Amino acid sequence: VQLQASGGGLVQPGGSLRLSCAASGSISSIAVMGWYRQPPGKQRELVATIITGVSINYADAVKGRFTISRDNTKNTVYLQMNSLKPEDTAVYYCNVAGYDSGRRYFNRWGQGTQVTVSS
Repeated sequence: VQLQASGGGLVQPGGSLRLSCAASGSISSIAVMGWYRQPPGKQRELVATIITGVSINYADAVKGRFTISRDNTKNTVYLQMNSLKPEDTAVYYCNVAGYDSGRRYFNRWGQGTQVTVSS
């Protein structure tokens, strides 16, 4: 199973970006899809997750501004980021966990995509 993330870039404060992350390979089921970020000089932190059939969770810092969604037909997770702030600047990583066609558990990280919020 592999992940391919896209959609990062440079945006002015107050602007918007949408990140995408597509999972490919022999996937039987997906349990969790999510986004994390690592600001410069800091540790990786949770941004938002979708737990299949259970819940959607957001970090307090992004509630009301970011929206996570998924397209099950494409095994793709999205992160719509609105009202971006300079403190949202980070490398964003997608994460997908589930079971492959051999019923083996997998947990994969995307390659990271840079989001820079600056005027």
